[in-house]
Amino acid sequence: MQPLIGSIKRYDWGSVDAIPNLLGITNDGRPLAEYWLGAHPLGVALLDGSTPLDQAIASDPSIIGDSARLEFGGRLPYLMKLLSAARPLSLQAHPNRTDARVGFERENRAQLPLDAPDRTYRDPWDKPELIIALSEFDALAGFRDPKVSADLLSRLGIAPHTEMIFAPLRHRQGSAGLAEVFLDCLVLDEERRGAVTDVVTAAVRHLNDPGELGEFARTAVLLDEHFPGDPSLLAALLLNRRTLQPGEALHLTPGTMHAYLSGTGVEVMGSSDNVLRGGLTSKHIDAVSLVQVVDFTPDPMLTLSPDQEAPGLWHYAAGELAFATWRIDTKPGRMTELPAELSGRILLVTDGEVGLSTGADELVLQCGQSAFIRAGEQVHASGDGQAFMVATGMDA
Repeated sequence: MQPLIGSIKRYDWGSVDAIPNLLGITNDGRPLAEYWLGAHPLGVALLDGSTPLDQAIASDPSIIGDSARLEFGGRLPYLMKLLSAARPLSLQAHPNRTDARVGFERENRAQLPLDAPDRTYRDPWDKPELIIALSEFDALAGFRDPKVSADLLSRLGIAPHTEMIFAPLRHRQGSAGLAEVFLDCLVLDEERRGAVTDVVTAAVRHLNDPGELGEFARTAVLLDEHFPGDPSLLAALLLNRRTLQPGEALHLTPGTMHAYLSGTGVEVMGSSDNVLRGGLTSKHIDAVSLVQVVDFTPDPMLTLSPDQEAPGLWHYAAGELAFATWRIDTKPGRMTELPAELSGRILLVTDGEVGLSTGADELVLQCGQSAFIRAGEQVHASGDGQAFMVATGMDA
């Protein structure tokens, strides 16, 4: 096991203070959106502060375990992040492995450069995700029952010509109506763009309403504050809004449309850069690929709570091949054996102090510090703190 230092990512949607506070670094007043721990080529973490993790893996692939070597081509299949959003991110989904491979090969044949702004597939890998809240965390995820969405819009008191845009939610079955309305909202012509103003104006009248209608209205107004007049706001309102409390998670399978709104969390994902945007962005939207990838099946997107596997050891059962995730709660006098010994693992401390021991070696980590644990190392955790650990899902 070795200390691991991640890669800082500054995007304009990031919060100013949450990640600096966790990492114990100076807050310079600039947004700090993400902190990457993994071997992704756009942000490789450093072993012992000097050796890039991808180089260490290339030199000795055994450190990530046989499953990662055989199933994932000798690459670390997961990426762990701290993520902190002060304002909404784009509406987006990620492909499954088949769609990613086919799309990547298609764009290669078209000779699109990997960094081209209109390129959709930048690698052949899928990108499932798990977001675990460290603070209260708000997100839009998965499509609400279409008839419920139609009813909420009607209760806002929108104009008849605006309701016509959403009529397929009532008159077409399930995913067909959702797909039609969602895609229509992305390409509204100038004549119909007044529907955005109509919905937001109606929503303002219901900001203080209790229950689902008030939450729906507040979501519309929030999105309009950050993306004024953007017709994809209407598409975003078809999604469930979920508020996670610390420790709760959302599991976002490939094809799940989502947008993070605000909050700080630990995000675990397949190590891929494939993002299909569906709105709330100035970046490229590939509507054709979006239709092929997005799952328009209504899904209530229930929050995921971890299962206790042992005292102080909690497993987030996402069932992904690329990653498995645990929370470790340490307390004085208790030793917790870390699972997934066959996999290379990354552990990040998010509160207090956590000590790691192999019997021969010891490593003490403070809040914000992390470590890479080689496959084959049997490690116990102790101390008085909290950490999250990721391994290859096939070895969980």
